[in-house]
Amino acid sequence: MTEAELFVPISMETWPRAQIFYYYTQMAPTSYTVDVRLDVTVLRKELKRKDLKFFPAYLWLVTRAIQGIQELRVGVRDGILGHWQQLTPAYPQFHENDKTTSLLWTEYHDRFPVFYENYMKDTKEYGDSHGILSAKGMPLPNSYVISCIPWFTFQSFSLHNHGMKDYYFPSFEAGKFVEAEGKILMPLSVTVHHATTDGYHLKELFEELQEGMNHPEQWMNEI
Repeated sequence: MTEAELFVPISMETWPRAQIFYYYTQMAPTSYTVDVRLDVTVLRKELKRKDLKFFPAYLWLVTRAIQGIQELRVGVRDGILGHWQQLTPAYPQFHENDKTTSLLWTEYHDRFPVFYENYMKDTKEYGDSHGILSAKGMPLPNSYVISCIPWFTFQSFSLHNHGMKDYYFPSFEAGKFVEAEGKILMPLSVTVHHATTDGYHLKELFEELQEGMNHPEQWMNEI
């Protein structure tokens, strides 16, 4: 689909969140962060068995979960508020030589094997490209930011956007795995704008994510 086809304008006259959106953007601008721990025991075991990387699986699972929750896909295009039909993950590439990161992106595909192959191609071609953006260029307008801090775990993580206007996509940060009670857990922090996203929507997101992590055979069996 073209960019125009991917974007569906919102009618404020019929949108159930119209008053909520107005309140949390004009009267009391509010964003918030929720931190959870997800069980990645089964997922990590299956990825290791197939000799696959965890990070692209994490990118794909989060993006797939977002696809099913319209409130997480609200954005602005050419000054118009609307829903994107799908989002694309934009993620950092760490450079060991100078300890900097560059933003790279891989367009979402609903089949994990296709996305995984494209991710591997992107990181191979652009992974060593330095600068705030990789040589692949500016992320697509429907890109959201998703990252991971692999060096340490955390109980809480808070992202501050310093008043970024008209940005309503969620932002994700994962941390280093921890072992507890025979399980491998991954801390995950999600920052959202209250104008578009309530706690119920995050509950749906976390349930979908955990379900995908518990049953990788349902989406990984083509590799």
